[in-house]
Order: sequence, then C-alpha cells, then structure tokens
Amino acid sequence: MNFHVEPMQETHAALICAWHYDPPYQIYSFLPWEHMKALEVEFGDSEIRRSQYAVIMSDQHTLEGFAQFFPMEGVTRLGLGMNPARMGQGYGALFVQAIVGEALQRTPHHEIDLEVLTWNERAIHIYKKVGFEITDTYERPTPTGIGQFHCMVYRPHSR
Repeated sequence: MNFHVEPMQETHAALICAWHYDPPYQIYSFLPWEHMKALEVEFGDSEIRRSQYAVIMSDQHTLEGFAQFFPMEGVTRLGLGMNPARMGQGYGALFVQAIVGEALQRTPHHEIDLEVLTWNERAIHIYKKVGFEITDTYERPTPTGIGQFHCMVYRPHSR
C-alpha cells in the first residue's frame, strides 16, 4: 500500500472524530466533530487545520490517518493518528515514513520530533524502525491525568 499526504478538509475532520480506539488507545479518540468545531480546538479551528494538519490517504483514496505538523523554534513536532481499522496490519512504518517525508518537504532544515506515551510500545517500535530515537522522558498532563512521555527525535543516520 502507498500513502500520500493531502490537506485536511472539514469532511476528513468529521470522519476522524468518529473513530474510536480500543483500550488502552481510547485516549487518542477526539471529541465529536460538532464539539471540536464549536470549541475551535485542534483541527476544529479552520486556521489551525489549514496550517498544521493533513490527512494520509491510500492509493485507493481511503482515509488512513492524519498528521499535525506543529511548528516550534527550529523543530517540527509531529502529532499523528492512524485509522483504528488499519492498526496492527503492518502499515505503520510506511504510514510514518509518509508523514516524515511531508515534514521534511515543509520544513527541510527543522529537526523533527514527536511525543509518545511510554506505555505505547507498538508505536515506539514503529518510530524506532523509521529512524526516531528516544531523547528524553518526562511527565505532562493528558486528558485522563498525568502521563509519562518519551520525546523521540528523527535521526535516520543513527539507525
């Protein structure tokens, strides 16, 4: 399967908000689309959606996931989510590689990093496979309380 990145449209955002992840991944589910839009949070804000978010589509034109390219000083922080119907099917590395490729095109001189909950071993495995390495571990708030996170930096040369 091949993946490509496209701008996130409102129709994509509504579909993503309808995704439900099984435990323990339910922390990654979003509010209903109408709430996101009314509160103007994340991709519910049209300007943030336009400037930071994209969708990942398959070569069969199906919505496979999304990515956020959050701008920081000299760094692009990735946020991403795969369609829960596709999880565990062996597409994770290709999915993440498509997102990293887009980040490199958008900001070629920026470092690329991401945050991942330390218990999410499935994601950590994929990120390492693609070229990320853990550079820091810390606690920060999540929607369900304090969580422990790894910061992972894309360093493909050190694999």
